[in-house]
Amino acid sequence: MDRQRLSRLLELSSDPENPGAVELKHAVRRTIVIAVVGISRDPMKAARRVPSYLAAKGAEIIPVNPNADRILGRPAHGSLEEVTEPVDMVLLFRPSEEVGPFVRAAAERPERPVIWLQEGIRDDEAAAAARARGLTVVQDLCLYKVHRALGDTLRHTEPYDEETTSSDYSSR
Repeated sequence: MDRQRLSRLLELSSDPENPGAVELKHAVRRTIVIAVVGISRDPMKAARRVPSYLAAKGAEIIPVNPNADRILGRPAHGSLEEVTEPVDMVLLFRPSEEVGPFVRAAAERPERPVIWLQEGIRDDEAAAAARARGLTVVQDLCLYKVHRALGDTLRHTEPYDEETTSSDYSSR
């Protein structure tokens, strides 16, 4: 892991409560199934480019967009509550003023997914409530950029080492 690159990305985020570099690494590396709330039908928008990139890197993308029938070759769900399969992450591409209900819905899921609010998106109240329940919440940070800083892989491919000890887990 390029800890310096990841630390720089964390410094650019406006949320000082985001997980540290090592915890982010673990969250991304154990992610395979991603429900993308607000995925766009427009291939030019980040809300479509980022999920497309992640799908190309091996993620299973579950589109959540009530205005679409299919996106990225998969049926689109009208809401997060309609997603019945377990997800590792809920990636949110909705405006900050609209994201609270989606954070709360993600926090209610039994599999306890990582909740990721894409760059420029924050809801401190909803994030704090989810974090208080022990969930990992990332705000105002681009998953594409983090993924690139981790070396373009979703699945954990590095052997366990001292870098991943719990005392270092939340350090930035």
